[in-house]
Amino acid sequence: MVKVSLLQIGVVGSLMAGAAIPAQADQYFNRVSTISTVENMAEGEDRARPSSAEIISASEDGMTLVYSDSPLGVVGMIDITDPRAPKPLGNVAMGGEPTTAQIIGGRAYVGVDTSESFTAPSGKLVTLDMATRAIVAECDIGGQPDAVAKAKDGSFLAIAIENERDEDANDGVLPQMPAGFVVKLPVTAERADCANLQRIDVSGLAEVAPEDPEPEYLDINEAGEIVVTLQENNHIVVIGADGAVASHFSAGSVTLEGVDTRTDGRLAFADRKEALREPDGVKWLDNDHFATANEGDYEGGSRGWTIFRKDGTVVHENGAGFERAIAEIGHYPEHRSRSKGVETESIEIARFSDVPLAFVASERASIIGVYDLTDPSAPVLVQLLPSGVSPEGIVAIPSRNLIATANEVDLVEDGGVRAHVMIYERGEGVPAYPMITSAGAAEPIGWGALSGLVADPATAGLLFAVSDSVYGAEPAILQIDATQVPARIVKKTVVTRGGEAAQKLDLEGITTDGEGGFWLASEGRTDRLIPHGLIHVDAEGAIQKEVGLPPELAAQEIRFGFEGIAKVDDVLWMPVQREWNDDAKGLVKLVAYDTAAESWGAVLYPLDAPTEGAWMGLSEMTVHGDWAYIVERDNQVGAAAKTKKLYRVVLSQLAPAALGGELPVVTKEEVRDFLPDLAVLNGYAAEKIEGFAVDAAGTGWVVTDNDGVSDSSGETLFWSIGNLQP
Repeated sequence: MVKVSLLQIGVVGSLMAGAAIPAQADQYFNRVSTISTVENMAEGEDRARPSSAEIISASEDGMTLVYSDSPLGVVGMIDITDPRAPKPLGNVAMGGEPTTAQIIGGRAYVGVDTSESFTAPSGKLVTLDMATRAIVAECDIGGQPDAVAKAKDGSFLAIAIENERDEDANDGVLPQMPAGFVVKLPVTAERADCANLQRIDVSGLAEVAPEDPEPEYLDINEAGEIVVTLQENNHIVVIGADGAVASHFSAGSVTLEGVDTRTDGRLAFADRKEALREPDGVKWLDNDHFATANEGDYEGGSRGWTIFRKDGTVVHENGAGFERAIAEIGHYPEHRSRSKGVETESIEIARFSDVPLAFVASERASIIGVYDLTDPSAPVLVQLLPSGVSPEGIVAIPSRNLIATANEVDLVEDGGVRAHVMIYERGEGVPAYPMITSAGAAEPIGWGALSGLVADPATAGLLFAVSDSVYGAEPAILQIDATQVPARIVKKTVVTRGGEAAQKLDLEGITTDGEGGFWLASEGRTDRLIPHGLIHVDAEGAIQKEVGLPPELAAQEIRFGFEGIAKVDDVLWMPVQREWNDDAKGLVKLVAYDTAAESWGAVLYPLDAPTEGAWMGLSEMTVHGDWAYIVERDNQVGAAAKTKKLYRVVLSQLAPAALGGELPVVTKEEVRDFLPDLAVLNGYAAEKIEGFAVDAAGTGWVVTDNDGVSDSSGETLFWSIGNLQP
C-alpha cells in the first residue's frame, strides 16, 4: 500500500465567513461522539425494526441522556460519563408512544400517548426510576400529550395536551375536536401529584380555530410562568404562576426576502414569500423573553426563528438568515422549497461560560445553528453544527460544556443510516465543520450533491466540481479555492445549451480539456429519459459538443453509468459504476473515447468483493503522473460501510481494446482506506465519496456527495490526503 499523510486542511475548518464573531470568542462546539438507537436494543431483539430518537433530556448531573422512541414505544437511556464513548443503557417500554421525558432528581417523567384514534385521544404520565429502570407510577392526564416541561426548581410539571388533528381528515384543516389544553401538576418527594392535576383551558384565544387549540410545545421560566405554542393556531399563550392565562397573542407572519419557493431542481434564492410563523419549539431566554422555532404546519412556516417579549412584541426576527447560512454550507433541501424550506423545529437556550446561547435545529437541513444572545435584539451566528438526519430534540448541559441532539429519522427500510444521538463539546479551538462553504461569494451560491472533481492543471489549490441530477434543472460547474480553510466555492457556472440551462443531464464527472473548457460525464438514467454520454463545454459552460454511447455500449447499459472522467492526451477515460449486462460479476469497464479519432474502447477493472447485501462500484477517476487513481466504494452507510478506498492503476495498462471483444483486466494497487477519514467528524460514515482530484502541487483532494440532503444528513466532507508521490 502506498502511504500518504493526512493533512488537516479542511478536516479542521475555520469559522464561516460572514459570521461576525468577536475576536475573543475562541470557544466552539465540535461533535465528539455518535451513538445509534440500535445499540440500545437488547441482545436477540430484531434490530431491523424502525426506531427513533426524538425529544432528549439529561439527568441533573449531566451523566445520563434519556430520549423518546415512539416507533418502539420506549425511552432509551445513554451513559455519557465519558461523552466521547457513550454507552447504551437499554430501553424501557412505556405502554404507548412516549413523546417527552423530563428528569427531576432520580425520576424521569414521561408523557405517553395511548390514543386509540384522533377522535378519542388519551395519554398518561409515566414515572420512571432511573436507577432501577422500573416504572413506579402512572396517571391519566386526560388526552394525547406532546411536550412536557419542568419548573426550574423541579416543583411542578406542565404538559401540552395537543389532541392532534388528523391530517387526512378535512384536508387537515382545523377545527377537529376534541380540543387540546395544558396540564399542570405538582411534583413532591419524587412523585407527580396527580390528585392535584390542574387542567388549564386555552380555547377561545386564537384567531385560527379558537375552539380547537392544539398546544405543541411549552417551557417554564424562573418565575413559574408557562409559555405555550399553539402551532396549528399560529398563537402563543403565557400562563401565569397561578395557572391562569396571563397573556396571549398571534404569532404573526413574516415577509421573507431572497428565498427559494420552487421545487424545480434549481437553487435560486430570489423569491419573496409571506408566511405565518406557526411556531413549534419555544424556550425562555429570561423571565421576559422567549424564542420560537417557526417550523410551520399546514398554512405557514417562516423557515427561521423569532425572539418575543412576553407581551407579544417582536424583539428579533431571523427571517431568511438561518436558511441562507445553511445554503452556503450545502445543506439546503431543495426538495422542500415549495413547502417550508429548512423547517426549524426545536430550540434550546443555555449559558456557557456566562455567554447566553441559542441552539436552533433545522429538521430538513439536519443542522444546529448556534447563536450568541448577548444582545437578544441582534443575535450573532457563531457556528453551524452538523447533526444526524432530522434533529428533533436538543438538550444543553452547560455544567459539562456539552449539548446533545436526538435525530429522529431511521432509514433502515431504505438501507440507509439509523437514528442517532450525537454529542458535542465546547472548548478552545476552531470549528471542524463546515469543510467547504460558499460564504463570502459575490452572489449567493447554493450547492450540494458534489459528484465529480478536477484540479486546474496550472494553479495549486484551484479545483472544479459538478453536482448531479439533484439539481438537474440547472447543471453547473463550481469553482473551489482549496487554499482557504474551510475551502471556498467562489463561482458557479451554469452548463447551457442554446443559451438556456441544459436539461436531461446527470453530471458525475469533470475533467479539463486543456483549452480552458471541460469535458463532463453524464451518468444517464434512461428510465427517466436522461441519456448516458459526454459533454464538451467551453469556459463559460456553453455546450460545444455532445457524444452519445456507441451501439456496442448502448445495448448493454443499465442505470449505473459513467462515474467520473479523466483525460490522457486525446483519450477520455470514464469508469462505469457497476457491471453492465455483458460484464462478468466483479468486473466493470473503464471506457475510453478518443476525441481525435472519435473511436471507443475499454478495459476491465476488478472490484473488491462486497459484503452480504451490498454492492461495489466505482465513483471517480483522475490521472496524476504515471497513474490513474480510482475511487471504489460499497453502497453502505454508517456502521455497515466497509469499503471506501482509493486505488491506482499504472497508465501503461490503460490500452483500450475494441468493444464487443475480449477486454484486458487491469491490475490495481491500494493507495488509501478512506474509512478513517470519514470518521474524523465523529459522525457516521458517509456512503458516497464521489470526487477525487490531484492539484498542480501534487496534493490529493477528496469530497463526498451529500445527495442534496435527501435521506441524508447533508454533511459534505472535503479534505486533503497530502502529496501523492509520482
